[in-house]
Amino acid sequence: MDLSDVLDAAGFEALQSASAERALGLLTGRTDIVALITDVELSGKTDGFDLARSAAQMRPDLPIVVVSGRSKPDPERMPPHARFIARPCRGDDILELLRSLMKG
Repeated sequence: MDLSDVLDAAGFEALQSASAERALGLLTGRTDIVALITDVELSGKTDGFDLARSAAQMRPDLPIVVVSGRSKPDPERMPPHARFIARPCRGDDILELLRSLMKG
């Protein structure tokens, strides 16, 4: 079961985007997006750290989870309230972290 299946089973509608630019377009155009989960490595010029920072500037209360199997969290590149989780991890681990961020 991949992450979008885990999120769907938990009652979320998972929107997927391979690029940060497209993800930012979705965030700009849709007010019903309640969280962001991003991998560090994305196609395009912008990586997941930059996407997370841009998303946090646009929507300061948006829960953000950054995932990577290669990169380590760089405190200077992570938004203040975002959380990092290293791969390998289970989709349920990401879901649990997301839920804790959404509770505040």
